[in-house]
Amino acid sequence: MRLNQKLTIRDIQKLYHSQEKIVALTAYDALTAKIADEVGVHIMLVGDSLGMTVLGYRNTISVTLEQSLHHTSAVVRGVNRALVIGDMPFLSFQINSDETVRNAGKYLQEAGADGVKLEGGKIIAPAVSRLVDCGIPVVGHIGILPQRVIAEGGYRVQGKNDKEAALLCEDAEALENAGAFALILEGIPVNLAKKITNSIDIPTIGIGAGIHCDGQIQVAHDILGMFEDWKPKHAKHYGKLGQKVRSIFSDYANEVKNQAFPTDDQSFNAL
Repeated sequence: MRLNQKLTIRDIQKLYHSQEKIVALTAYDALTAKIADEVGVHIMLVGDSLGMTVLGYRNTISVTLEQSLHHTSAVVRGVNRALVIGDMPFLSFQINSDETVRNAGKYLQEAGADGVKLEGGKIIAPAVSRLVDCGIPVVGHIGILPQRVIAEGGYRVQGKNDKEAALLCEDAEALENAGAFALILEGIPVNLAKKITNSIDIPTIGIGAGIHCDGQIQVAHDILGMFEDWKPKHAKHYGKLGQKVRSIFSDYANEVKNQAFPTDDQSFNAL
């Protein structure tokens, strides 16, 4: 792997074929992306999870194409090395083929991303194929599909019975055949994720799909512990940043109210 040089899809494929684990993380702003890039994250996904982590929406469905492109361009400006993937939001790729290509192209042309991610299996394989034919790299995404949370009535682990498992295997194969260069597996039982990983020849990147995937992705806010009252099962709190930020803001507010801040050290005097 080349040091301090921009990663390409070919580099991700090399990691995969050398059986090195692929590290992916969500990012929504330049500073977070810069820090993640500096510690060696391979893929930065500008997930539509920004709807909940940054914009305060109840789910991802309210995220617009313009908002996604805005945050993707910020992440691109923050990285030197990582591959940046824009997550195409709800209704930006479901209407027709021409609109899908036009919207996906904006991630490369306007935001500077290296590719896009689309949710769905066999049903979106033709769209994936069209994008790949146009020179737009694609990451697939099967299992729990956040953009279908209303239709599904909530978030539910997928593939727990034989019928669902078979359909997910078919979805994975269809996306591979359509030309996706990687596949996110979200909320899938460990053994099924292992079966899918072993059955296709593109890297799988898991989130709530167990250890056997070729890589892992997590939402940055989850592993930082920014949400104090909620932690998804698939996430691990590597810190309790929410608590720390709350404490810092509280100290600041109290010092302002008590006139302990600013001091001479934070003030300017005339010459």
